[in-house]
Amino acid sequence: MHPLATATGAGAPSGAPPLVVEHVSKSYDADGHIVPVIGDLSLTLSEGEIVAIVGPSGCGKTTLLNTLCGLLAADTGRIRWHGRDIAGQPAGVGYMLQKDLLLPWRTALKNVMLGLEIRGVPLSDAEERSHVMLDQLGLHGFADHYPTTLSGGMRQRVALARTLVNEPDVLLLDEPFAALDFQTKLLIESDTARLVRESRRSVLLITHDIEEAVSLADRVIVLTKRPTRIKAVYEIDLGTARTDMIAARESTGFSDYVRRIWADLDVGR
Repeated sequence: MHPLATATGAGAPSGAPPLVVEHVSKSYDADGHIVPVIGDLSLTLSEGEIVAIVGPSGCGKTTLLNTLCGLLAADTGRIRWHGRDIAGQPAGVGYMLQKDLLLPWRTALKNVMLGLEIRGVPLSDAEERSHVMLDQLGLHGFADHYPTTLSGGMRQRVALARTLVNEPDVLLLDEPFAALDFQTKLLIESDTARLVRESRRSVLLITHDIEEAVSLADRVIVLTKRPTRIKAVYEIDLGTARTDMIAARESTGFSDYVRRIWADLDVGR
């Protein structure tokens, strides 16, 4: 799998959650020394659910995502996508990273179209779908701009459009907003929440930003240090629409969730 190209899954068993992880572990061999990274981790991602994962720096969050999507093989355990054991890289999954990975010789429109081109979608259809997605993400009028002429926030919107235009069932997001300024981050978080919730997509978000996790997610999973395991799970109920990041941050209970998750992370102790 690559963040530039995804395909929509088909033929999934009826009623199966998009992702089920059972007792997965993963270690690395570092010069003959086995370094455990993930230790006996289980989770479920339901249809239409946004789940955020937070944990101490270096605890293995990116390794976890890479294992879940088949870029790395788990040592033990079981990973099922739509009820089927993982075999290679699953269909219907979009993977977006912190770096936008835009191709500098392609315009914004052509970058968004890339995955569709790889899948053989007719050119006119690919162009129309990509224009619509750019417009939905506030980039009307920028289709013919090259990445070097775009701000960091605009480039990340193009990367998000490139992921969403393929209509993935599930989005794996690895700190995609971490490098953005606060205002731009809030705007793109709101756009992302609106688009994925309208389409009932599922999202697994890795982030180091607790406020981002609480404002975006239906559920926040807190990981331990390596070998990482699940330390706590929070069901987030803010009593407000979950597409407005300012409203979410101003809601009753938001600060309490943030304080409790921060305490669970046990940072610096």
